[in-house]
Amino acid sequence: MIRETTIGEVVRFDLARTLLGRGRYWTSAYLVGDILIDSGPAHTASEIGALLAPRPIRLLVNTHTHEDHIGGNWAIIEPHPEARILAHPLALDVLEHPRQRQPLQFYRRLFWGWPVPSQGEPLMDGQLIEGRGIKLQVIYTPGHSPDHICLFEPDRGWLFTGDLFVGGKDRALGAEYDVWGILASLKRLTGLPVRVLFPGSARVRENGAQALREKIDYLERAGEQVLDLRRQGISEKRIARMLFGGPMMVELLTGGHFSRRNLVRSYLRQTHPSD
Repeated sequence: MIRETTIGEVVRFDLARTLLGRGRYWTSAYLVGDILIDSGPAHTASEIGALLAPRPIRLLVNTHTHEDHIGGNWAIIEPHPEARILAHPLALDVLEHPRQRQPLQFYRRLFWGWPVPSQGEPLMDGQLIEGRGIKLQVIYTPGHSPDHICLFEPDRGWLFTGDLFVGGKDRALGAEYDVWGILASLKRLTGLPVRVLFPGSARVRENGAQALREKIDYLERAGEQVLDLRRQGISEKRIARMLFGGPMMVELLTGGHFSRRNLVRSYLRQTHPSD
């Protein structure tokens, strides 16, 4: 299932596998000039490929290698054989060998599917990507994944955040995510004159700079509370419930891979930036 919307000069595609008549666990891709940012999951690859086949695409940039962002790469390149795939250097091996380098839990296979291998080229931090009437600055932003990047259009104040910023107040985290790394990357973005945030899922934020600050404030407060409660000898399980509420459906669906307790553990296992 694909929903297409136009936001000024940006075309957004929301993509999800249809299960029981509804799209489940949406992710977003963006077409800016002749540059496509991410390609969605494998389950919608043929659909997005057919939709974009008539449109000029010269570059496909992957913000990171999670399967819901690279699964349509092959379907984009097939009708655009001269298009190039660009990504963080750490992403290239995963793009080429997705099954070997990024095993997927059952829920990830169910909702998004296995990506087909693709070939990418490395992007450097600070590099400018130029397209038709557009330029995007590459910003390394690890935390959600080690190979994560964001893309900033300096003339228009657009920030394409991938999954570094998806809005809301996080109550759960993936087992391998680094919450302090996420915070450091978000803080790096505050140095930019951001106007509009285009996230890898959830709604577009017109008040981009404010949204970044609010996210940082929330994560910092939550981190200080986690550390304080832990110093009092309170268990991870109890901290998770005290700060982030009762059981969540996502914990059941993911078999605990995405959970409140993993958020607590990430705060505890990483070094606080101020230490």
